[in-house]
Parts: sequence; C-alpha cells; structure tokens
Amino acid sequence: MPATPAWPPKSAPRLFVSQVLGAGAQIALDGPQAHYLGRVMRVAPGDVVILCDNVTGEWAARVIEAGKRDVVLAAETLLRPREAVPDFTLCAALLKKDRFDLVLEKATELGVARIQPVLTRRCVADKLNPERAQAILTEAAEQCARTALPELLPVVKLDALLKDWQADRALFFADENGGEPAAAVFGATTGPAALLTGPEGGFDEAERAAIRALPQTRAITLGPRVLRGETAAIAATALWMGTMGDWRAST
Repeated sequence: MPATPAWPPKSAPRLFVSQVLGAGAQIALDGPQAHYLGRVMRVAPGDVVILCDNVTGEWAARVIEAGKRDVVLAAETLLRPREAVPDFTLCAALLKKDRFDLVLEKATELGVARIQPVLTRRCVADKLNPERAQAILTEAAEQCARTALPELLPVVKLDALLKDWQADRALFFADENGGEPAAAVFGATTGPAALLTGPEGGFDEAERAAIRALPQTRAITLGPRVLRGETAAIAATALWMGTMGDWRAST
C-alpha cells in the first residue's frame, strides 16, 4: 500500500501575512506575495499554502482563486501555535549594508526575540531602512519556519541605549579587549538577556568605559581571534541559544 502523502505538503509555499488568521478566514494577497505564489510557485485552486500571522501561529490555507494579480486563500487548519521565543535581544552596532543584512537574516534564523540596531562613534553606516530590514527578517522567518517574527527596534545611539537599560536584563558585552569566556558567563546568568556587539572599527575607550560601568554588563570574550562585527553577532547569538535558549529543548 502506498504511503499516505504528508499533509500539508512539505513543499508548500510559506508566507507571513498581516491579517490575523482563524479557521475559515479568507485572505486576499496582491503585490509581491501574489506574484510569488502565482508566477513563481504557480499555485492553482486547491493547492495548499502555509500562512503565519505572527499572532495565532501557522495555518494550512487552501487556494481559492489564483489570478494574475491576486491570490485568494482560505485558512483551514492551525498547524502550530505561535512559538514561545527566548527573551534575548541582539544589540548590534550598525555595519555596512550587506554585512548588517547578514546579521538580520542569521539572527532571525537563530531565534532572537528582538533586534536593536545601535549607532556608535565608529559606525560606518549611520542609518537603516526599516522597510527593507523588515523584509529581510520576514523572508528569513519564512525560510526557517519560524512562527514568530523578531521585533525590529528603531536605531538608537549607544548612550541612549545604556541610559534606558532595563534593570533586570543582563547585557553581555562582546569586548574585543577581552572578558570572561562567553559560554561560562551565559550558563551562569538567568533571566532576560541581551548581547552587544560592535561596528567595523570597534568601540572607542569612552564607549567601552560607559558600557562596563553599567551594573548589568558582563564583558565576554569570543575566543582568541579578532572577529568581524557580523561574525561576533552571529557566533555569540548561536552560543547563547545553545547554552540558555531554545536549542536545549527536545524536538
């Protein structure tokens, strides 16, 4: 007897939508999402698409209409509720566009709850296009099957970030001048956490002193080599997720 095909199919397209979903809810997509489904994936009435709304979770939806400029779907089955995300914030200094794009993409895949872009004195970039950045986060979440989008916070200057720091949130400071071994510090610190990584030119001495003066700061080292800003952000986030985050949970 042939095996019963998996439902929904693993090859089904996956998209985040702005509408809150529920059983029977109809969703009309146009623009790039309709183009992707209709012209790239070539969906037809009756096909299944996986939809996420960042509120209720992940739904299997059936294509009702597939036109040239819009696609209409109906949500049928809740496959997974919105995932619980570890309370981890990546505070990453702005980098050159392609490098910060990589940070946004990989931080999403790794499972961060929020991303806080930070402006420091030695940042080469001084601004971020929020619409473009959000698109990168959404595409990465779709690719890695997240049901919760990371929150993208507005760019903030370092001094403002430190001034308004939450009293109960640990700040792991990836200091190129050294600190305690990251894995040991992560494993000994519970509760809400954040990681601060620097720009291409690193932090200057005044910034470093201000960061270390914050009572919640724990300076960490990421090993014997000097890492690029994007490498430090990705590597340290992965290490925290493996030590204290949801990578420890059984699947």
